[in-house]
Amino acid sequence: MKPNQNPDRIQEECAVFGVFGHPHAADLTYLGLYALQHRGQEGSGIVTTDGAHFYMHREAGLVADVFRPPALEKLPGDCAVGHNRYSTTGVSTITNVQPLFSVGRDGPICIAHNGNLVNARKLRYELMEQGALFQTTTDTEVVLHLLARTTGDWQSRMQTVSKRLAGAYTLLLMTRNELIGIRDPNGIRPLVLGSLNGSYLLASETCAFDLLNAKFIREIEPGELVVINRSGLQSYRYADPAPAAPCIFELIYFSRPDSLSYGESIDRTRRAMGRQLAKESPANADFVISVPDSSNAAALGYSQELGVPYEHGLIRNHYIGRTFINPTQEQRNAGVRIKFNPVTTLLVGKSVVVVEDSIVRGTTLQQLTSLLRTAGAAQIHIRVASAPIYYPCPYGMDFPTREELIANHRNPDEIAELVGADSLKYLSFEGMLNAAPSPGSGYCSACFSGKYPVVVSDDFAGKLGLEEDI
Repeated sequence: MKPNQNPDRIQEECAVFGVFGHPHAADLTYLGLYALQHRGQEGSGIVTTDGAHFYMHREAGLVADVFRPPALEKLPGDCAVGHNRYSTTGVSTITNVQPLFSVGRDGPICIAHNGNLVNARKLRYELMEQGALFQTTTDTEVVLHLLARTTGDWQSRMQTVSKRLAGAYTLLLMTRNELIGIRDPNGIRPLVLGSLNGSYLLASETCAFDLLNAKFIREIEPGELVVINRSGLQSYRYADPAPAAPCIFELIYFSRPDSLSYGESIDRTRRAMGRQLAKESPANADFVISVPDSSNAAALGYSQELGVPYEHGLIRNHYIGRTFINPTQEQRNAGVRIKFNPVTTLLVGKSVVVVEDSIVRGTTLQQLTSLLRTAGAAQIHIRVASAPIYYPCPYGMDFPTREELIANHRNPDEIAELVGADSLKYLSFEGMLNAAPSPGSGYCSACFSGKYPVVVSDDFAGKLGLEEDI
């Protein structure tokens, strides 16, 4: 895994996958994690149980490299939990690769986590004062220690522990005879339920079910805890009702376009954002191109709304990871150069609209504009299918401090000049929200609005440059 040069950055946006009651649980989990590779590329792990023993394999690297056939053959059992890791804080060692496994007075358990606990540091210090010894630097281990200090069955213990957690999280907990899934009270991070041949599945996104020909049942509700065992599935409301606030950036960038969110495909939502962007900020150009692959759908929507042709002006090398989640600036810069190549014969002398899904630091966009200019583009108009990002995210996305966010201290015209574009326009905040399917009480859009659904501690706020706003 790649070392993080700034340990004060936000923790992780990962993938979780769980199976209960299938004879090939490890194989299903491998395929599920493979479908969710976009959510974490630094490490992967699977823990299985046959009811008597636990079996584990975890390594740094991509899913296909970590789980070669000999590894999967050593993971028997009909229950499994898997995890893909994308870290932005914590020491990058094998000890931080999940699922985490522990043996306590009530037997062995393993846990996998997607999200970020904004009070993890406070809880960690409290636990250390009580004598707890930590083996990792992840906030997931905090949950393990809290569970060890509670009593009762695992369902009631998870309910007790959850009352002490603040932030965005989905958790999978596996014991010898049950699988437990939990989603934070605001539902900031996604968790979905599926079934296959009588077994139950839990995953970060529905695209993992598609690969398995599994049935998508429903989304786990915010503040819901599900217990799956030999008797079936039971659902519990573990937290007081809170306004639902799923992360809208899942729709804009992170989720796969073939996944579903609130009954709508991510692809269709992104096309709707592109169409709304075209209505608000049309451009006179020869054709529209995307920055593959995350803005493909938005660019198609923009093209269709304006009646301007959509072309493949940038070719992506699919054999490297996302530049967005490379921890250091040097790695991001090299990644952009390797990742994209312009189609010179298409671009020479042309006016082109480049549709981006979002702009965080502006690093990628500046280099892409330079590539397009070098390839001969006469005019470059940037259109962004989301609102300007003004605030960092404490809930598990790799958004840096406010000083690093390009929109925080430059207006669109200044950004256009900086990146070398002829014009640059964002989708309005209202247009972005209106293009998304309704989750009921709204989305977490804190990175755009500064309105955080879960209170961020003063210490955390200071690290993110938020003191004046919180």
